[in-house]
Amino acid sequence: MSLFTIADLHLSTLDSTNKSMEVFGKSWADYMTRIENNWRHLVSDDDTVVIPGDISWALSLEEAESDLRFLDSLPGKKILGKGNHDFWWCTMRKHQAFFEKCEIKTISFLFNNAHEVDNYIIAGTRGWYNDEDAANAPDNADFLKLTNRENLRLKTSLEEARKLQEASPEKEIIVFMHFPPFWNGKASEGLIELLKEYGIKRLYFGHIHGNYSIAPRFIYEGIEMNIVSADYLKFIPKAVN
Repeated sequence: MSLFTIADLHLSTLDSTNKSMEVFGKSWADYMTRIENNWRHLVSDDDTVVIPGDISWALSLEEAESDLRFLDSLPGKKILGKGNHDFWWCTMRKHQAFFEKCEIKTISFLFNNAHEVDNYIIAGTRGWYNDEDAANAPDNADFLKLTNRENLRLKTSLEEARKLQEASPEKEIIVFMHFPPFWNGKASEGLIELLKEYGIKRLYFGHIHGNYSIAPRFIYEGIEMNIVSADYLKFIPKAVN
């Protein structure tokens, strides 16, 4: 059993809501086919893939059905985190009912919870724009409210992870977020303090696109942060080991 991760799939398999990422340049050419081929080459049914956000361009859960069925058809279990473009995201109760109706069996969610996967414990949240980068947030967003909410969600997830770790103290807690909590010299201090408080040493994030010359990982405040945006990974799921 292996653990993989890849963010920012930006799936758009439904013709009526097509928003192909190919308009953003040749690096995205035929990206959904590349995702599927690489995934099937690397991932087996016994493996797990964490997808930290921006999964589908759909605007509703019903519109997302085609993309979610596509994911369900791929090998392995999938754990989905929320991204800033996942407008289809609903309550966990609605997701569960929808999955039961559609017989989607291999997908679960990382949202106010934690997952035990082989030798690891998975925690995380979406995150938000960094404290000094609030100007980039959408105009109608309450920056302080959203930042505080993400801090609370990460704490809730880490508390759940710690409970799992009490029974398996040898297992490392790894955090997956959509937004990087530190980027380009700017930090989300509340999230960083929580990561330090819970002793997190590794974190994986997406959201960043188009910059392919940066290092795949960096250290901030003793935490190894790894970029796993799909285009950065050339649409190849990254092994976590």
